[in-house]
Amino acid sequence: MPDWIAVVILGIIEGITEFIPVSSTGHLLLAEHLLKVHESDLFNIVIQCGAVIAVLPLFPQRIYKFVFEWRQKETQDYLLKMLTAFVITGAVGFVLVKKGFRLEENPVPIAWALLIGGVAFLAIEWWLRGKKMSNEITWPIVFAVAVGQLIAAVFPGSSRSGSTILLALLLGLNRPAATEFSFLVGIPTMLAAGGLTIFKALHHPVANAPHENWRMVLLATVIASVVSFIAVKWLLRYIQTHTFNAFGWYRIALAIAIFVLMR
Repeated sequence: MPDWIAVVILGIIEGITEFIPVSSTGHLLLAEHLLKVHESDLFNIVIQCGAVIAVLPLFPQRIYKFVFEWRQKETQDYLLKMLTAFVITGAVGFVLVKKGFRLEENPVPIAWALLIGGVAFLAIEWWLRGKKMSNEITWPIVFAVAVGQLIAAVFPGSSRSGSTILLALLLGLNRPAATEFSFLVGIPTMLAAGGLTIFKALHHPVANAPHENWRMVLLATVIASVVSFIAVKWLLRYIQTHTFNAFGWYRIALAIAIFVLMR
């Protein structure tokens, strides 16, 4: 298979799965395994950044408040809570990188993470039936979202958006508010990770490591951005009238398929 076709496929997968709670990292690693290609951590993180940037236009009211109404107490409170979740995630993530942490690439642990997350979605949605949900981002939710991002960073397949949304729902936040806060916190988190990775690749190249094909990285990033915009626009409409059960069942089905294929 030509390299550019594999790269386009990976870009599409990243765009679909970055914000939908099914784990983009898990899907990318599994796709690379099936396509018999091995992309660098730099490739995976940079195309995630492209997918992240693409969703900014989908939150026009919130972005307007951040830019033009930042003096209002409500806006400052929201920004402070975003910043707190970001700082916690970044600080612990920096320590993990310093200690040489690398993502697990074995499909079996990814399948377990997908399965556990899928069952958790179904269980929490069942538990939430008939309960009145809030749209207030409380401080416990802020810390839970930070923990969710760290869980996703350590266990590919758990999903950053999946982990953070699950914990926010568990603490009583309604689906639209949980999804928006999860996505907005994820933007600076992923951009910071991408910026650090690019800086290290350019200024501290690893000896004997293959040179990055930046044209292929750019191609995948553009594809991921376009697809991500479409996927998130659909998801934001979907959650207005639906639960996350469908994503839970999808995760379980995918995990079972991986277990069967790995036998």
